[in-house]
This record gives sequence, C-alpha cells and structure tokens, in this order.
Amino acid sequence: MLVWINGPFGGGKTQTAYEIHRRLPGSVVCDPEHVGFGLHRMTPPRLRGDFQEIIGRLGERGHKVRHFALLAERETVLRRLRERGFGHAVAFVAGKDAPLRRESFAVSKLDRCLERLSRPEFAVHVWTDRLTVPQVAESAESIAGSVGLLLTPNTDGALREQLRRAWTGIRHIRFG
Repeated sequence: MLVWINGPFGGGKTQTAYEIHRRLPGSVVCDPEHVGFGLHRMTPPRLRGDFQEIIGRLGERGHKVRHFALLAERETVLRRLRERGFGHAVAFVAGKDAPLRRESFAVSKLDRCLERLSRPEFAVHVWTDRLTVPQVAESAESIAGSVGLLLTPNTDGALREQLRRAWTGIRHIRFG
C-alpha cells in the first residue's frame, strides 16, 4: 500500500511522513520531490514545468494508493515557510509577497496548490492551521488508522520530539 501525503511546501508532509515511518516498522519514505527537484535542475529553464501529480497513473497500474492532503490557510503556510528559513523573513511590499530566493518557488505555487488540493478528488483533507507542529506530526495516527495501519506508541518526551523534528527538517534542506 502507498500512503500518499500531499500538500503545499510548509504543510507538514515531511514531518508527518517521517513520524509514520518512525512508528511503523518496515515502512519506507519515498519523496517524489527529490525526482522533481532533480528534473527541475537538469531541464533547461524554458522547458521546466510542474512534475507533480502521478497518483492517477499509480492507481491505473494497480497500486493501492491512499491519498491525504495536508492543508492550511495561506497565512499559516507563509508563517511556516518564514519559520523554516532559520530566522529569515519573507518581506511584504505593498501587500505583495516578495519572498527570499530560497522560498520563492514555494510561494509562487502556493495559491494554485491550495486551490487544487482543496478539491474533493484529493481524497482526505487534514486541515493543520490550528495544530502545532507536534500535532501535525501526530496526525500520522489518524492517517495510519484510517488505512488500517497500526503505529507503535509515541514514547518521546517533548524535548526529544522537538529535537527529532528539527533534525528531520535540517536533513531535508535543499540548496540551489
């Protein structure tokens, strides 16, 4: 079974996926963003496009795919993107987003991503606005439970949980 977790940049996908992986023995995390990132870097700028949304093809080929979309209001996602910039802020000029180069792609795709993922065909929506980062990671229990997967208990204390999430975030920083 493939558990597909979708959402905008800053939506909590990586943290949630690694929380499920940590608590589900024998599981693996396959991040299609790595493929998209590589294709983006190797393709000439005039030919670059959106490499996302392969769920339909996986289903057509007989894979059992359970799809979840982590969503949040635009302001929540922008705040999270600022926070993951290690203190660098997104500048706001005359009400327009003027992001730092590091997050410009994420911000440029945000409105389209939120609009598309809010549609019913994107399966189960998990709204994360009023959840803290630990609670978003804990949404792994509701995702896993809804597809019949049994996670091991979370025995981490608050400090260990915070350090683990920080390490997961650091390991997934993309440069260039």
